[in-house]
Amino acid sequence: MFTGPLEDRVAIAELNGTYADGVVRFDADIWGSVWADDADWDLMGHKTKGKDAIVAFWNGAMGGLEAVSFHCVPCMIAVTGDTAKARVQTQEILKPKEGKARHVGGLYEDTLAKVGGQWRFTSRTFKIIAEFGVEG
Repeated sequence: MFTGPLEDRVAIAELNGTYADGVVRFDADIWGSVWADDADWDLMGHKTKGKDAIVAFWNGAMGGLEAVSFHCVPCMIAVTGDTAKARVQTQEILKPKEGKARHVGGLYEDTLAKVGGQWRFTSRTFKIIAEFGVEG
């Protein structure tokens, strides 16, 4: 369900676009710009605290990849004042530097806050929903 001011919901949808742009272009500055300084990221059970640690972990994970296609679609955004909750579906094609490409469909469960007038992720929890192309 989408609730709250349209302007805020559009800004949150655009924040997801910035996140995706950073992923596709391997741009840590762009990708990192979407996080609050004290954010939490739970990537399939690997928990990281703080923007700097999150970006460092992401850089390490991206280092093994040759290319990524990343598409995300907000399927719920609920804004209450300067905070929000969102769910975002993702489709990714991951091409490692070595090995076979895989296709991943996932889901983010997010909390956000308006920080200095800009929406930022305060927490993101990602789970894989379906995937194919995995070896083994």
